[in-house]
Amino acid sequence: MSEVKKFQTETARLLDLMINSIYTNQEIFMRELISNASDAIDKYHYLSLTSDNLPRRNDYEIHLVPNKDQRTLTITDNGIGMTYDELNDNLGVIAKSGSLEFLKKMEEEKAQGKENIEIIGQFGVGFYSAFMVSKKVVVETKSPLSEKAYEFSSTGQETYEIKEIDKTTTGTSITLYLKDNTEDNNYDKYLEEYMIRSLIKKYSDYIRYPITMYVTREEPKYDEKGQIVEGEYESIRTLETLNSMIPIWKRNKNEIKDEELHNFYMQKFYDYQPPLFHLMFTIEGDINYNALLFIPKVAPYDLNTINYERGLQLYTKGVFIMDKCKDLIPDYLRFVKGLVDSSDLSLNISREMLQQNKVLGKMAKNIEKKIISKLETLMKDDYDLYLEFFKLYGTHLKYGAYENFGARQEQLQDLLVFSSVNNEKPISFDTYVKNMKEGQKSIYYISASTIEEVQTMPQMDVYKKHGFDVLVLTEEIDEFALKQLRKYKDFEFKSINQVSTDELLEKEELEKLETIKEEKKDFLQALKYALDGLVKDVVISKRLTDSPVCLVSGDGISFEMEKVLGKLHKDSDIKADRILEINPNHELFKAIEKVYETNKDDLKDYAMLLYNQSLLMEGFKIENPVAFSDLMVKMMVRSVK
Repeated sequence: MSEVKKFQTETARLLDLMINSIYTNQEIFMRELISNASDAIDKYHYLSLTSDNLPRRNDYEIHLVPNKDQRTLTITDNGIGMTYDELNDNLGVIAKSGSLEFLKKMEEEKAQGKENIEIIGQFGVGFYSAFMVSKKVVVETKSPLSEKAYEFSSTGQETYEIKEIDKTTTGTSITLYLKDNTEDNNYDKYLEEYMIRSLIKKYSDYIRYPITMYVTREEPKYDEKGQIVEGEYESIRTLETLNSMIPIWKRNKNEIKDEELHNFYMQKFYDYQPPLFHLMFTIEGDINYNALLFIPKVAPYDLNTINYERGLQLYTKGVFIMDKCKDLIPDYLRFVKGLVDSSDLSLNISREMLQQNKVLGKMAKNIEKKIISKLETLMKDDYDLYLEFFKLYGTHLKYGAYENFGARQEQLQDLLVFSSVNNEKPISFDTYVKNMKEGQKSIYYISASTIEEVQTMPQMDVYKKHGFDVLVLTEEIDEFALKQLRKYKDFEFKSINQVSTDELLEKEELEKLETIKEEKKDFLQALKYALDGLVKDVVISKRLTDSPVCLVSGDGISFEMEKVLGKLHKDSDIKADRILEINPNHELFKAIEKVYETNKDDLKDYAMLLYNQSLLMEGFKIENPVAFSDLMVKMMVRSVK
């Protein structure tokens, strides 16, 4: 019996696209065919457990036979096989919506004059992918549910042939007759041992059935006495298993040595160092999946660039689906590497389908919670290691707390740490609050390049005098994150460049300064007039004890935000309000006041000198360096007359 049939219209269209494909990742045919073989064994195994009609077995195997002489590659399994009707339904018709969607997407891409390399890898197109590398495909199959065996053959054109054959063993063999080599494609490479090993390792290493292949090795020849015969070798043919079969992430984590995990990570994710730490967990319930995640010890060089692709590797039932599934991990955790293996996702799932998949969304939320929980535990149990982690990736946690209008601030705020003037190591908000002085109402911070710089800042005078701790923000995102958080528990974040210092001073000190303010109001008004257009106000300082002058900002944006916005937008005209504070107890104050009393015409020069001095201390550039230099010369000449 032999029949020639026409492919269903949609199948013929798909085959035409496959045969004429110029896609560079044709290698996924191996993944698809191995996966089909594994599914066939799964079905046989299930039926053997639930039916008395099928014998149980423990010799399941997927066997590969490359034949360089015939230029064929055969993939054989001892799974469930197919009946005549199943051959027609499975190979003659596109039966799955995933494949139909794939066909539609491919045709859209081709109509637009582009062929996306990644598309095939994101769809399970099963058997049809064989035609990407084959000019002819022959399938021999025998189902235990049928007395007859059949052969399906096709060149991928309009028709296929089915005929009866003599085959007694249950299972399926697929033989690929490789396409002729071209200048652009060397199909013979799929017959090479190294390539087959590589593809199995990449796509199907964790298929739970052995994937075997005979390999030939040249080994030294031995004589009758068991001695090596010098210069003589013989070919030894042995059956080797190409896959590891048991995924490391499905093993009992208590039985896995750190060395195994480190080697797995370095091999799988192409790192030259072991990870900083890892987390491994299994979720069972409405959604079943295993996850193995790693935090790299060295941040990827392009981590903070727009070209960096975040995402976890995605497997389903041990079959590799996608290398970078970004929907499994939020952007602020982009540094996390690892994989997820779920039994609740189909192999035939596209990127678009993944994005709409509720199961995937639930998995992503659980993964995020697990990572946060791991970081909380690490912070508690190994603070030094946590600080090492935070030095590498703390910026991303701050971004996570800031983005989406602080949607994650409750989860992330306790993971943030900052340097402070009173502590050798960075501290959390919780530690800061526990060590606050009695009566302290706010969490104080200052933006600076280093903690050493902060120690010399004039704004620190009153805080050092009274022993108040101040958080030091050294990254551009820091103040944006704190502005978004607004407060921790009941304590607001306040910049020492903006906040009133009244709560830090004794009542007598405040009364004394208020008296001076009233007495010197004309002098202060004259200084403000001299700096018209440069400062919003000139005031008596309540924060300076040793320094003569400082610049503080108003209630709007801070100086740090002004600097950051200036970097982002070169023509930005957003400026913080500048308020010049003067220490009434400093000798310089008294000297300039004397100038005001004796020669008001010179006051502007002294006012400009004070203003430019405060600009330099605040890290700003002097707006007119030439004018400032001329002023310095003028003042020096005046001082020696």
